[in-house]
Amino acid sequence: MSWLNKFKAPRISNETKKREDVPEGLWEKCPSCQEVLFAQDLAKNLMVCSNCQHHFKLTARQRIDCIVDPDSFEEIDHELKPIDPLHFKDSKKYSDRIKSTAKNLPNENEAYIYGKAKIKGKDFVLGSFVFEYMGGSMGSVVGEKLTRTYELALKEKKPVLVITASGGARMQEGILSLMQMAKCSAAIKKLKKAGIPYVVLLTHPTTGGVAASMAMLGDVHLAEPNALIGFAGPRVIEQTIKQTLPEGFQRSEFLLEHGMVDRIVHRKDLRNTLDFFISSLGYKLYAEKKPDIKVVVSEK
Repeated sequence: MSWLNKFKAPRISNETKKREDVPEGLWEKCPSCQEVLFAQDLAKNLMVCSNCQHHFKLTARQRIDCIVDPDSFEEIDHELKPIDPLHFKDSKKYSDRIKSTAKNLPNENEAYIYGKAKIKGKDFVLGSFVFEYMGGSMGSVVGEKLTRTYELALKEKKPVLVITASGGARMQEGILSLMQMAKCSAAIKKLKKAGIPYVVLLTHPTTGGVAASMAMLGDVHLAEPNALIGFAGPRVIEQTIKQTLPEGFQRSEFLLEHGMVDRIVHRKDLRNTLDFFISSLGYKLYAEKKPDIKVVVSEK
């Protein structure tokens, strides 16, 4: 008998011991190129993959911190919370969903936050969808806070920036949710009549009733790379029209090619780009507040 037949394999326990001295979350795997990235380096790079430039998702407050001057964001109406006016129930009661979401996100009361902020010393009004709160869905409270965002900009004559990240209208609130599309659109119309600049930053994903209303009514539409932007999802459209959609359909690059987006902006360039558009579109507003700034208008 060969000595190989007498060899016994070492015993390997099925229970893997976890080293307590190794902290969790040290590494992140890029979903696009599968590169394993050091979490601290990824954070320093604004959550953008250094290998393929894939943009990881950011929370609403992380995104705000990347844009505004340090400690300049003053949130308004944080205390507003959703209720269950229709006593809606699917696989779970809507009221229970609200409670469980509040438990998981103790610092957020709704899927949208807004307030006053500064970018390179310039005042503006800023709003951002909170996608981690029920997919950033727009219910009656989100619609009310959006409307108050535009009304604040109108009252104080400040440019307004809204960052979108939403699955659309909140089905648990039925027609009350769909009404917010018209409500926000009417408030935006008042902004345009008053000449108040409105900039929209479209992030992944921006779909449904949000995309079909306030998200596409800005003076300037900026988008992050490869963001999904559209009304119905690609699978729903393909099943409806029984046709295969073009590659990259409803992504930022596709929308830019077809004139639906003005510019795709890498996250590292976002702050400077937003400052440029807010300053350029709002130069008259800033000039009115600072008489020492001279606005030269060509006679032509």
